[in-house]
Amino acid sequence: MTRILGAWLSQPGTQSVIQVLEMAGYEARFVGGCVRNAVLGKHVNDIDIATSAKPEQTQQVAKAAGFSAIPTGIDHGTITVVAQGISHEVTTYRQDVETDGRHARVKFSTDIAVDAARRDFTMNALYADSDGNVIDPIGGLADLRVGRLRFVGNAKDRIREDHLRSLRFFRFAAWYADPAQGFDPDALDAIARQLDGLGGLSRERVGAEIVKLMTAPDPAPAVHAMSKTGVLAHVLPGATESVLAQLIHLEGLANAVPDALRRLAVMGWTDAQALRLSRRDGRRLQQISTNAQSTQTPEELGFFHGVQAAKDALLMRAVSVGAPWNSQHMERARAASEAKFPISASDLMPVYLGQALGDRLRQLQKIWLSSRMTLDRTALLDARQTD
Repeated sequence: MTRILGAWLSQPGTQSVIQVLEMAGYEARFVGGCVRNAVLGKHVNDIDIATSAKPEQTQQVAKAAGFSAIPTGIDHGTITVVAQGISHEVTTYRQDVETDGRHARVKFSTDIAVDAARRDFTMNALYADSDGNVIDPIGGLADLRVGRLRFVGNAKDRIREDHLRSLRFFRFAAWYADPAQGFDPDALDAIARQLDGLGGLSRERVGAEIVKLMTAPDPAPAVHAMSKTGVLAHVLPGATESVLAQLIHLEGLANAVPDALRRLAVMGWTDAQALRLSRRDGRRLQQISTNAQSTQTPEELGFFHGVQAAKDALLMRAVSVGAPWNSQHMERARAASEAKFPISASDLMPVYLGQALGDRLRQLQKIWLSSRMTLDRTALLDARQTD
C-alpha cells in the first residue's frame, strides 16, 4: 500500500479534524490535491477532506470540538473547519444529479466510490486516511505516477458537467502530465467537440485558470494542445503560441522564474481586463510589451524600469528576433538599476526650471547611461555647458 508523508499530515490540528469526525461515527479522508502532491513529493497548499458526514453534521461535530466551522459552500456540502489556525475544506461525499455546464445540483452520499466517480481527473480522485495510507477507488495512482492525465469516466460527460474542466485539463497537463507521452486523445477530442461551452464561463474563472497554467514550469506543450483543439482561439483570441517554447528555453538560461504575464505578452496578449486581472497586473502586462518594443538600451531599461522589467524586455526582444540570451546585456541592466545618478535637480537650477529642468535631467541621464555610468558629476555638469 502507498503511504504519503508530510509535515502538513502530522499537524495536530489537521489530525484532530479527522479524529473528531471518525469518533462521531463518520468516514473522513484527505482528498484531491493534498494527496496528489504528497504522492509526488510536492508542496501541499490546501487541505481538503471528504467525509460521509452531511454538512450540518460536520458543523455540529467541529463546533463541539471547539473548532471554527464556516459554511463556505454548505449547499454543495463544504464547511471550512479551522483547527489550531489551519483551514480545512471539509466536503460531504456527493454526486452531481443535475448540471448546466457551470453549476451542479448535488446529492450527498456516504459512499467514497460515488464521490470519486464525480471528480474531474483520476489523479485528483485519490484519498488518504489519517495515517497517510492512500485509497485509490478508480486507478488514479497509476496515472499520477507515469504523468498520465485522464478524465474520470467519460470525458464528454465530465466536460458537459462543467466546461471549465476543458481549461483545467490543460492546466493540470502543464503541471502534472508527461508531454513525451502525448495527451489523452479521448480528452482532446471531447474538448474540441465542446468549444461552445467555453463561452458561458465567467472571465474571472477563465483568467484564474490561464494564470495558473502559464505559471507552470513549462506550459508550452499544453498550450500547443490548446491551440490544436481550438481552445486557445476561444479564450485568448488573437494570441499565438508559436514562440512560447523559445521564451521558456531562454527563461531557463536567464534564471528567470516562470511568469504568467511575461508569457502572455510574448503570445501577443495584453488585454488584462478580458481575464479580469488586477490593475497592477494589467499595468505590468502593458509595460512588458511596451518596453520590449522600445529602443531603450539595457542601461536605460535597468535604470528607468528596474531589473525585473529589464529582464522581461530583454527576454522578449531576444525571442522576437530569434537571438540567444545575452547575459552581458542583463548585467549592464542590473548595474544601471543599482547605480546612483550623480546629478540632482538643484545642480541645474536656476538655469533650468519647470519642464526644461525635467527635460535636461532626462537628457543628462541618457548621456550618463550611454557612458555606462562612467561620467561623474563634474563631467555631466560640463556636458551641460557644452552640449
